[in-house]
Formats: sequence, structure tokens, C-alpha cells
Amino acid sequence: MFVLITGGSGSGKSEYAENRAVRLSNETGLPLYYIATMKPFGEEGRKRVERHQKLRSGKGFLTVERYVNLKELKLPKEGVVLLECLSNLTANEMFETGGAGEHTPEEVLLGIQEIRSASRHLIAVTNDIFSDGIRYDKTTEQYQRYLGWINRKLAEEADEVIEIVCGIPLCWKE
Repeated sequence: MFVLITGGSGSGKSEYAENRAVRLSNETGLPLYYIATMKPFGEEGRKRVERHQKLRSGKGFLTVERYVNLKELKLPKEGVVLLECLSNLTANEMFETGGAGEHTPEEVLLGIQEIRSASRHLIAVTNDIFSDGIRYDKTTEQYQRYLGWINRKLAEEADEVIEIVCGIPLCWKE
């Protein structure tokens, strides 16, 4: 099963995704993997990473940090995978040394395909960054176009698409 979870900042999507992954692991007896894509920059970045680590503490996740080139990641065995998050992965692929640059959308999708083929269940988290009405610089707009395209393609492929609004899951596809 492939589940895509989206929502705005602070919507509760990470907590929902973690709880969903834990339930799937408990139901199937499969191991839990957490693919962390956020490269912590500065104090704010470190605090966000620490908050997410505390949220999943004691839940049984094996955390794998992967910032770019997801398609080369090899998990120890089939399991329930939580990928947190596509927004960070997209930015990393665009801007990091060794990232995909202008081939970001295709590389992110290839990485997702590889993870899907190596896991029984994949839950991928992404962000809704498209509703603020602000006009951004060309680089940020390119990032938004890439992430929007990736989100649309993955929503087409997903078995379920869930948007979290104020902690409430709204199912758009099941």
C-alpha cells in the first residue's frame, strides 16, 4: 500500500503518518523504517529535527537519514516505510551538491519507485506550500513547480491521499 499524506505546516501530518505507520507495523509484524530527509541547518533546523525525533521516540522506528539519491537506498528488509518528507527531499535534490538539479522531479519519482518496490507499505509525507498567495523569486517558484508536479504524480499512483487540516484527516482518495 502507498499512502500520500499532505498538509500545511503544523497541521499534524507527521503525527498522523507516524501513528499510521506504527499501526501497519503492528498489524503485519513488519519492521518500521523512517527515512529522514531534513538536513538540519542552523538552530531552527536542529530544533525541528529534535522535535520529530522525540515524536517518534519509543515507537520502534529504525531511522535512516537520506538527503539525496533516494533510489540508491537499500533497506535491510521489507517493512513499513515512513518517508518524511518529500518537500525536503525535493529541495535537497535541487540545491545540494550531488543532488539531481534540473532532473529533480524525475529523480525523486525514481527514488519513490525503488522504495515502493522494496517495502510492503510506504507512507510519504509532503507539504502544502501552494496556498499563501505570495509571489516568490524564480528559484522558489521553480521549487514549487517541481514539488507540485511530484505531488500530483504521486497522488495519481497512491492508494490513498490524505490531507491533514488542523489535526483532522480528510481522505481525498482511498
